[in-house]
Amino acid sequence: MERILELKRRKTGGNKVIGKHVYGELYGCNIEVLSNIDTLTDIVREAARIGGFTLLDIKAWKIDPGVSVVGIVLESHIAIHTWPEYAFATVDVYTCGEKGDPVVSYKFIVEKLGAKKYSIKISDRSYNWE
Repeated sequence: MERILELKRRKTGGNKVIGKHVYGELYGCNIEVLSNIDTLTDIVREAARIGGFTLLDIKAWKIDPGVSVVGIVLESHIAIHTWPEYAFATVDVYTCGEKGDPVVSYKFIVEKLGAKKYSIKISDRSYNWE
């Protein structure tokens, strides 16, 4: 068992768990996109694909006038929550492991929502061996 753990430690650069959380706020977005549950579902589906993630399921809710969409990926999740009345959305792309690129997915969503301005925060959610 110790040998297996040592090999894992080396492979992951000293981390037991590799996690990356990319999230932020999007301003001045396209109101029609923010209101459309089908379009937002398609955006999450495509964000998972271009980010290199394995999409397991998508759930979406129309919360008039906004929408919440959560894509469950094998690596964790992608979420969009919208407030069309303010042309505003929040986005989370959280991944575990080395597969895929959450920044690529996040920036794809920013582009598809037509954000005029956005913030991007990147948090290391890894668990180190030491």
